[in-house]
Amino acid sequence: MSKAICYGMIGCGMMGQEHLRNIALIQGARVGAIYEPDAGMRAQAAALAPGARFVESVAAVLADDAVDALVITSPNHLHLPQLEQIAQVRPRPVLVEKPLFTDPADLERVRALGLSTPVWVAMEYRYMPPVAALIDAAAQATGGINMLTIREHRFPFLPKVGDWNRFNAQTGGTLVEKCCHFFDLMRHILEDDPVRIVASGGQDVNHLDESYDGQTPDIWDNAYVIVDFKRGARAMLELCMFAEGARFQEEIAAVGPKGKIECLVPGPGRFWPAHLGAPPVPQLIESPRAPKGPRTIEIPVDPTLLAAGDHNGSTYYQHARFADVVRGQGTVEVTLEDGTWAVLMGMAAQASAQTGRAMAISERGFTPI
Repeated sequence: MSKAICYGMIGCGMMGQEHLRNIALIQGARVGAIYEPDAGMRAQAAALAPGARFVESVAAVLADDAVDALVITSPNHLHLPQLEQIAQVRPRPVLVEKPLFTDPADLERVRALGLSTPVWVAMEYRYMPPVAALIDAAAQATGGINMLTIREHRFPFLPKVGDWNRFNAQTGGTLVEKCCHFFDLMRHILEDDPVRIVASGGQDVNHLDESYDGQTPDIWDNAYVIVDFKRGARAMLELCMFAEGARFQEEIAAVGPKGKIECLVPGPGRFWPAHLGAPPVPQLIESPRAPKGPRTIEIPVDPTLLAAGDHNGSTYYQHARFADVVRGQGTVEVTLEDGTWAVLMGMAAQASAQTGRAMAISERGFTPI
């Protein structure tokens, strides 16, 4: 039997509760301590993890000797301070939700973390079964990727506790908060680093009629981003957050000299209109140049995993791999470096859209060209 793992949760809102449901599916895993300051979220989390003890601070989670590993699912702007607290008090393996940080000025704080235990940055999209299938087959299907396109047409940002996700100051901005997933996918699929980013984006439809303490949300709802990579490949992101009527939420296409491969990923099943019948099944499509003729493969996801969250089963697969790391049987697949790059790409894209200038980017940050 697998070694038992006791988790400590820091934050248990909407995404934290998805983590709770998926931890419950991991053999030998349990949640021992939870810090969640909101009473409503605490009540929901208690129903999902009835054996967990609720505590009044992050420090109390860290002081629990039974806790083997930590999961951070707090609002974005708290991730880095909480990682620093863990590093200073009692390091243990950490799975931290994206984005890793929200302010360009905090890059050096990330570099200085010095955590002596594994840190896994949660990038669920890598582990969606149709996306994972594309990643595995892309090199062979394309003969080497020259062009990579990621399209997400989805629903607006959902309500969160304290409405923290309505403002750039707390999220890092849409191209950080939402799109760091896609910038991570670009680097992961192309196995390369970006050198130049140009973007156009803004807030045109969503949240304009909302007000919180007299302030109108400033979070963007659409963008185009083009990224040049060191070895010559190009990637593009197309984001629209007022397109929840689409059949598929994510469409990813890679093209090279041998052909094209793409995957189509539906959104959360709970949002699919019941009158349309069963939700669509994810697809992988290969389109070779010779002989011509696309081949479509359906990639169904285990219904139990679909019911455990909104990310096509990926949260479970990510947790299974993280549990291997905690047990000393695996390696971190999404590192602090990966998480940092994803945030820097989002920040560079936001800066490009705001200034109308292309941004040069490296691991040290970004500057206008």
